[in-house]
This record gives sequence, C-alpha cells and structure tokens, in this order.
Amino acid sequence: MNKKFAVGAVILIIVGAIAGGLFGRLTGSTSASSELTSGKIVSDYREAIDVIDKNYVGNVDHEKISDSSIQSTLWTLDPHSSFFTRDEFRKLYEEQASQFYGIGVSILQHRDGVYVQSVVPNTPADKAGLRYGDRFVQVDGKDAKEWTSAEVSKNVRGERGTAVKIKIERVTANNPLDFEIVRGGVPLPSIRNYFMLPNGVGYIGLTGGFQETTSAELDDAVAALEKVGMKSLVLDLRNNPGGLLPQAIDVVSRFVPSGKTVVSVKGRSRYANAQELRSSGGHTHNFPLVVMINNGSASASEIVAGAIQDYGRGVIVGTDSFGKGLVQRVFPLPYGTGLTLTTARYYTPYGRSLQRDYSSGSIYDYYTHQEEAEGGSGGAKPKPAGEAVTTANGRVLFGGRGIEPDVAVKPFEITALRFRINEAAFFFIRQLVAGKVVGFENFKVDKQDHDLTVPPEEFQVSDRLLEAFRQYTAGIKDAGLSAENIISQADYSRTRLREELATANHSNEAGIQVLLEVDPQIVRALGAMPDAQKMLEQNVAKK
Repeated sequence: MNKKFAVGAVILIIVGAIAGGLFGRLTGSTSASSELTSGKIVSDYREAIDVIDKNYVGNVDHEKISDSSIQSTLWTLDPHSSFFTRDEFRKLYEEQASQFYGIGVSILQHRDGVYVQSVVPNTPADKAGLRYGDRFVQVDGKDAKEWTSAEVSKNVRGERGTAVKIKIERVTANNPLDFEIVRGGVPLPSIRNYFMLPNGVGYIGLTGGFQETTSAELDDAVAALEKVGMKSLVLDLRNNPGGLLPQAIDVVSRFVPSGKTVVSVKGRSRYANAQELRSSGGHTHNFPLVVMINNGSASASEIVAGAIQDYGRGVIVGTDSFGKGLVQRVFPLPYGTGLTLTTARYYTPYGRSLQRDYSSGSIYDYYTHQEEAEGGSGGAKPKPAGEAVTTANGRVLFGGRGIEPDVAVKPFEITALRFRINEAAFFFIRQLVAGKVVGFENFKVDKQDHDLTVPPEEFQVSDRLLEAFRQYTAGIKDAGLSAENIISQADYSRTRLREELATANHSNEAGIQVLLEVDPQIVRALGAMPDAQKMLEQNVAKK
C-alpha cells in the first residue's frame, strides 16, 4: 500500500474513534440527507487536527498529514487525480521540459547492486569518465551497495551546479574509484531510438512520453530516416505513459489531413469545456504506418493510436493499451506543492471513451489488471462499454477499454530461466569488455562511442564466445544455470550477449536495437505493412 494512502486512512480512523469511542453519544445528530458543504469539511478537518495535536502520544508531522490527506481525498475521486510534494512537483515540470538535472547515466539494478548501463553523451558523467559496468558503492558518503536503482537515481539527482560524490567499483581497478561530479542538464527525449528495419521500413521508438519537444523530435527522426531510404514506418508507442495533449495532436497531424478531429474533450468546468481538438495541418506524411501499443501505452499515446485507428490511417499492433482517458489539469498549490485534478474525459474521433472502468475503488486492481491480462495469467478483458463504433475501415469497436489492437501479438516472454541468463550475460560482458576473459582480450572497451546504429553483422556471437559464456556461468555458484540451460537457450543467449556487447560498446539505445530485431511484436508489425499500404491507398482515395 502507498504510504500516503495508509496515513490518510489512519486519519479517518482516528477521527472516527474520537467521535464514537471517546465521547460516547454525540449531543446532536446529523441527518444523512443534510447538505455537507466544503466549509463543513474544512471545519471538521481543522477540529480533527486540533484533537490530534493536543492528544496524540507521539510527535505529529503536519506536512506528512497534510500531504497524505490530500492524496487520499483525490483517490476517492479517480485513480489519476494526484497530489505532488515539492520534489515531485519540480520533477513533473522537469520531465515536461524534456530535461532534468543530474549526472547523465542509465542505470540498472542487478542481484548485488546498481550498475551503470550506459552513459549519456556530453553529460557530467560522460566527462567525468563513468563507464558501462561501474557499480555504485557510495553516494555522498552513504553506503549504496544495497540500494535500489530508484534510491541511486534519487540521490544522484539534484540542483544544477551542485556536486555529488560517488564511489564506484570497476572491474579494472583494484580499489574503488572516487568521483566528484557537478550536476548539469540531462536530456529526456521522447524518441529514444530510431533506425532502419529491413525492406525500407523505418523504426521510431516514441517511448519517452509526450513532452514539449516531441513533435520536433519526430520531424527530425522522420527526416533522417527518409534520407537513408525509409518507405514505411513503425511508430512504437509501447510503454509510453502519455504527457502533453498538444503534442499528441501535433503527432497525429503528421499523418491525417488538416481539420480532422483528433480527440474530443468533454468536461463540466471552465477548465475543460466540451471541444473537438483537430489536426493542425502542415506537412502530412504519405507512407504506410504501423503503430505499436501495449498495456504501458496510456493517455496521449492512446489518443494517437485511437485517431490513427478510427480513420483507418494505419495498423495498430501489440496488446490492449492501458485505458487512461481522463484529462488532468495541473494546479499549483502554496509552498511549491501541486495537484493534478481530473477535469474531463477523452474520446476518439468516432466517439470511443478511452477510460477503463475504475469503479471497484481499488488502486492496486486498477494498475495491475492490464499487466495480468497481457501476461496471459487469466486476467479477463474489460466488458465493452458504450455503443459500438464502426471505424473508417469497417471494424466495430467499443469504448471503455483503451485501444484494442488490430493485430494482437503477445510480447517476448521472459521466463525465470531467461531472467537468469540476462543476469549472467551482464556480468560476463562486464568482464569481457574489461579485458578479463582469457583469449578474448580484443573485446576490451575503454569508452562507449555512443553510436546508435548497430549493423546486422556487428557483434555476432561465435560458438567459441558462447562456449566461454557457458563456462563462465558454470563457475558461478549462485547463477542457477547449467550447461544444458545454455544449450537449450542458445539463440536467446546469443541475442542477450550481443545486446550487452552493443550496449557496452555504443549505448543503451544500440543494445535495445539488437533486442528489437527479434521482438515478435516488431516481426509482426513488419508483416502488417502490406495492410498498412492498402489503408493508405484507401485514405488517399477518400481525399
């Protein structure tokens, strides 16, 4: 349970105990039908706090009480209205600006700590000399060996121009190395990856949310891919949590004609009057389009996928999206805090509600349901809600369940065995690129070169290297891997080793590119391109 929610629940219990337990019968009673105004609520709250201040046995943290009370109140409304502390509110604006202040590393948690996976070019970490495989030992004098990746991230972030002292463990060093790194701006791009797939198909990974720079990043990526022969596009929105609505409108505007409704917004306040938001015009791309979604695709990414699907402009591939169709407006509060409050609902151009049902009232069930459904563990799809909608290409769909793909494809399965292989592959490559594997010293890497493109022939794993990996795993007692395990998963092991080699030599994005080459959802997206071509021809004929 979220700590803030728990504290808020405790407050309600305390107030109930005071009213019914300590004082016995109330001298007056309030009818259930009597009007409860906001003024009465505030008065009750003040009185409850006063009682707590005067009678609670321990110290009272008023800031924590206030924060948790507001959050608990918002969660009685819907799952997406949220309160932000001062630090959280600052980070919210940093993310929308596509930048935050830190040192510039991609980190990953493994079985015995947190390690540097990749270094962002031209950031303080890059200039200081941090490398792939460095293990965090201390941060500002605090022991970090048992920290989670979230704890490391929280402690290395900070105000611009301030210094953070880091102690790391490096394979090539006999003793831990000390770094004092001055924090600076670190980019948070919406598009983390773009490259060419086979047969003139471009890939753009719009996975970093919809931020102030999203549409400009998309234009740059499309232009770069067209220069190297892109004829059709896979737009990957998987695990994109959403973000700025105007940017979603701009992205759709790149693929549908000017003046088309992208999304309808229906609310009841001056902040969300009913309106239809339309494509803005400009240059419209006329190439076949496949859009990829999964249960992590929410809000703005669902708006994009929904508009593309309603108009029959492209093929939607993957699994059901999250189903977040509530509009939040950001309200700053005194003392640097703030909240996001739901003020309206989103609807696709043809009238489908994007919002999944949340009437059960369980935050846990709401956020875990889709994960269970996607993983095939028995989670049932939400029942259709609202009237049936017929899209431009004749498909009948229902609202109240996010975006259902045109072509359903399960994600790549990570079994317990494959997870153990993932762990072993990282530690093996960590030794390999440090020049510590006998007979393979030529694999040593001094520094990532940040090249985002990995040619198909690069880092191919030979039988000899695979055998070295097998022998390495056999020598690790807690790896949980046998020779038979590696043999049975030989293709998967080669892919994971190649991915780690690409990451260690180039970047995290280069490593992801290797994994995408064998991603079953990507493979199916390529197979859907002829249907995307037909849809495009039909759309052109309608103009």
